[in-house]
Amino acid sequence: MKKLLHFLAIFILIVSCNNSKSSNVSEAIEPEKKDKMMTQKKSLEGAWELVSFYNYQDNEIVDSFQTSEGYRQVKMYTKSKVMWCKNVPSDSSEWFGYGHYEIKGDTLTEVLDYGSRVMTKIIDLKTEFNNELQLGEDSFTQIEIDDEGNRIYSENYKRIE
Repeated sequence: MKKLLHFLAIFILIVSCNNSKSSNVSEAIEPEKKDKMMTQKKSLEGAWELVSFYNYQDNEIVDSFQTSEGYRQVKMYTKSKVMWCKNVPSDSSEWFGYGHYEIKGDTLTEVLDYGSRVMTKIIDLKTEFNNELQLGEDSFTQIEIDDEGNRIYSENYKRIE
């Protein structure tokens, strides 16, 4: 009877060690899979800060410049909504806008519902803004296109959250 109890105790110990070992291995692999899946999926959802601009001529970049000291523009995207604001130290106007957006292929369409006083004047003339979208994991560029399909200028953003 004693031998049987020792045998059962050793058997339970071996089985429990094997189970916990395999469970730890799968737990160790699982977060790595999730991290890879998350980083492989490009998404506009999150908070972004404007870092630079490009000017185009004949669809080629002819000039680039960084944002100036104190200038800040931040955009935030949820699954369907967009909100942006900017601070220009040399300008006392308030700048912000809110609306919804959609991505189709490489086109980002933002439709603004309302904005700051200055932006409302622009929204009264035009509510829909279509831009070419170049989306990376931690950066994106929105490029304004003229009526003939030529690139004019771009805003280049980096992810901040």
